[in-house]
Amino acid sequence: MSELTVIVLAAGGGTRMKSKTPKVLHTIAGRSMVGHVLTAVRDAGASHVVAVVGHQRELVGPHIEQLMPEATIAVQEEQLGTAHAVRVAVETAALGDPAGDGRSTVLVAYGDTPLLRGESLRALVADHEAAGRALTILSGIVPTPFGYGRIVREQDGSVAAIVEEKDASDEQRAITEINSGILAFDARFLAAVLPKIGNDNAKGEYYLTDAVALARAEGMPVGAYVLDDVRQTEGANDRAQLAALGKELNARIVTRWMTEGVTVMDPATTWIEADVELEPDVTILPGVQLLGATKVEEDAVIGPDSTLKDCEVGAGARVVRTHAELAVIGAGANVGPFSYLRPGARLGDRGKIGAFVEVKNSEIGEGAKVPHLSYVGDATIGEGTNIGAGTIFANYDGVAKHHTTIGRHVKSGSNVTFVAPVTVGDGAGTGAGTLVRQDVPPGGLALSAGPQRVIEGWAQAKRAGTAQGEAAAAAASGKGAGTADEREATHTGDPGVGDPGAGATQS
Repeated sequence: MSELTVIVLAAGGGTRMKSKTPKVLHTIAGRSMVGHVLTAVRDAGASHVVAVVGHQRELVGPHIEQLMPEATIAVQEEQLGTAHAVRVAVETAALGDPAGDGRSTVLVAYGDTPLLRGESLRALVADHEAAGRALTILSGIVPTPFGYGRIVREQDGSVAAIVEEKDASDEQRAITEINSGILAFDARFLAAVLPKIGNDNAKGEYYLTDAVALARAEGMPVGAYVLDDVRQTEGANDRAQLAALGKELNARIVTRWMTEGVTVMDPATTWIEADVELEPDVTILPGVQLLGATKVEEDAVIGPDSTLKDCEVGAGARVVRTHAELAVIGAGANVGPFSYLRPGARLGDRGKIGAFVEVKNSEIGEGAKVPHLSYVGDATIGEGTNIGAGTIFANYDGVAKHHTTIGRHVKSGSNVTFVAPVTVGDGAGTGAGTLVRQDVPPGGLALSAGPQRVIEGWAQAKRAGTAQGEAAAAAASGKGAGTADEREATHTGDPGVGDPGAGATQS
């Protein structure tokens, strides 16, 4: 292709969205609508991009600059039609014929067509330049063209006109080739024709499609390139249309990954955003959402019912019924079910984060395990360590967060609380129910609970007349279970319990 400039029109208000968010900034598949268009424009090989902004430009302009810093931003103060917007772009960027040989092309696209692909734009430009036209329309064939402008062709296949629905004759309404609104211009022709486009119409706006009649009047060639996949040119004017495009885009993304060797058990319940990367032989089970810049390596199995956002999953890992964000899961590791990995969670190769475990800003080493009912926050856990069920890493003192370091091959008992900052050395251990407030040296055993105290006869004394007391009395007398008449409630005297509620259990 020759020198290609793309003008992206993103100035509209999108009032039918009924949103404080500008229309082109509404997202599907993890990108704004205009973000999808800019990706297509970049893939098309554009050497220069001009984005026309207007409505809420203080939001749209910076967003486009963030996604494409090299783009020129042109401001359309008043939205007076597509030709006016293109004229603003041409004047702002001083567009002309950069190549100097008359072969420069200017492509006009729209910021609300998120299905658009770069390869389609390349094909349009190639057809336009090969034919040497002044103007080429990207068109499509649709079975129900109601509401669209029709492409009226001459017998030689060139375009005679674009006729809008309201102006079409019955014969013209039967035409199924429609105008997408995406146009390719010879750069010199565009610069010459823009001042000639008037606004003598009901809305008083300047329409870019008027360039077709002007080119024909001057005997310049006009054509149309038919895009087989016309849905790429669909825009979204309200949230229902946005949702429909989102569903269609997701179906295309899922299908593409399946053709590249990914197993998706139920495409209808699987959502994969545009920037996700998957390797062959990944398996995705029903009810999975892969969002953001998530990357999953070969032989990993995700799901069912899992959401991963901006995560990395190593080869052969297994993630079940898990919500994770900005987390790293090592090769061969296991996560879930019902695990919550918050930003900064890192699980080493062959490690385990089990049922009802929450991990935040912590590194769990190779082969280490946090299997059950635990919270790990702001911690480092060494390789091969096992954290017992019900363990809490108490990382917050009410003012600041503190770090806990657990060494290699540590064996932590159940129901332990590590009060940060604290360090437990390699090979150490903790007894069940221990409150760890001080460092534990390598190989040491931390215990904080006192010796167990048994008060015999407590149930008979303090729960007499209850099923608990009767069962205890029967067992103590050696009679065991029997009928109520056969059992005697016994009272062995005050066992020395000062608090009648001692030993109470939850019910």
